[in-house]
Amino acid sequence: MKIGIVCYPTFGGSGVVATELGLALSKRGHEIHFITYSQPVRLDLLGSNVHYHEVTVPEYPLFLYQPYELALSSKLVDMVKMHGIELLHVHYAIPHAYAAYMAREMLQEEGIYVPIVTTLHGTDITLVGSHPFYKTAVTFSINKSDAVTTVSQSLKDDTIRLFDIKREIDVVPNFIDFSRHKTQFDDCQRWIMADENEKIITHISNFRKVKQIPDVIKIFYNIQKEIPAKLMMVGEGPEKADAERLCKKLGILNKVVFFGNSHEIDKILCFSDLFLLPSETESFGLAALEAMASGVPVISSNTGGIPEVNVEGVSGFLSDVHDVEDMSKNAIYILSDEQRLNTFKLNATKESAKFAIENVVPQYEAIYARTLKNCEFLK
Repeated sequence: MKIGIVCYPTFGGSGVVATELGLALSKRGHEIHFITYSQPVRLDLLGSNVHYHEVTVPEYPLFLYQPYELALSSKLVDMVKMHGIELLHVHYAIPHAYAAYMAREMLQEEGIYVPIVTTLHGTDITLVGSHPFYKTAVTFSINKSDAVTTVSQSLKDDTIRLFDIKREIDVVPNFIDFSRHKTQFDDCQRWIMADENEKIITHISNFRKVKQIPDVIKIFYNIQKEIPAKLMMVGEGPEKADAERLCKKLGILNKVVFFGNSHEIDKILCFSDLFLLPSETESFGLAALEAMASGVPVISSNTGGIPEVNVEGVSGFLSDVHDVEDMSKNAIYILSDEQRLNTFKLNATKESAKFAIENVVPQYEAIYARTLKNCEFLK
């Protein structure tokens, strides 16, 4: 198949999933065309089966905000006609499914029908999509898609609850590509991050309010009072400056490392002993899954799709949102006994194997094939 993939090209979970899905599909013989405003951060392989097409938005003084959806729709039309793309897989309802619908309508005027598969990742539904300004457009975009998937059962339930959905929704979970996910490194430099007697605690996110960054700091503050430890904070976002100030206020700034965005996530996780994810909401919890794939137990909230990934008492523990004391207690319980910690690490790896990419990609291929077959009469 010739598949066009539209996604955000950033460090966020949807962009990572879309990029790695496209690369996996290319290895299975499909021709993949990434169509977005910059090259996705994990797209490091271009070739005969993987292509990238940049969407440029001309600047016009007339517009207060430049019309990206219009530029994207036009680019999709051009790329479908130029490369014979058979199907569009768009990640996020707004603006991508909306732009894809407009492109499909323009193409249909020329006798070309290109079906749209829309994957909902979370904030396009729970935050952006449920806003009164966007709700009508999100509902329209979902219902006008030829197939719709969500990354967790929890997100499917939220979508049906929040919107008037007339389209069947398939649940296809996020995944891990173990071939790209090293868990051992020959040049082990753990000593750079922590002393030999210190445990390494890690948090990775885009530092938005929903990630509950203050709770991450407070949990670590409680941990380090009982167990020698360092905290690795990976990512950038609006809550970072406040997090640094909170660390200084608590007197632990010398025990916390702020990395910013990093291309060495695998190495940081390889050296980690525990992962913290106390989010207010998560549609899936891809960061937790990546930690588990590196053998890192997870202390998390029990919200959204996280319980579908992090198994209570097996790969880590789940607590109510904002229950810092319970999360701290569970973290100390895991870290305070080396044999117990090793058991949780082994369990985390085993649980993550359920989400191996080779188990998930065929589910998308089946949806593509079904969608193309259902739309055959429209061509």
